[in-house]
Amino acid sequence: MFDHLSLPVTDIPRARRFYDAVLGALAIPRVWAEDRALGYGSRDTGAAYLTLRLAAAVSPPAAHTAFRAPSRDAVAAFHEAGLAQGGRCDGPPGPRPHYGPSYYAAFLLDPDGNRIEAVHRDAHRAGPG
Repeated sequence: MFDHLSLPVTDIPRARRFYDAVLGALAIPRVWAEDRALGYGSRDTGAAYLTLRLAAAVSPPAAHTAFRAPSRDAVAAFHEAGLAQGGRCDGPPGPRPHYGPSYYAAFLLDPDGNRIEAVHRDAHRAGPG
């Protein structure tokens, strides 16, 4: 698991709208904003932390980042929020048995082409083993 991650974006206001929506659906707050960067999560809780930094250009796909979702409904909310804010579908909400029997996820391309994912693992659906 990562401690912190930085992703490049070419438009801070657009990234702010997009990531406020998709990460808000996962209860991950924006904790600071500057002209050239945004921060999400909390460094104090030991949870992963995301920084978005202004870049002159991004070569899609720039990165793939997966965020934990507390439920299947949160995965769907993440996906819907991303589409409403200019993201593109890269895989609708649904089971991904090739990643494991309890893997439920949705994939988006953010407005800069970064591939982001929300994933929920249903322990009760995992079966034996």
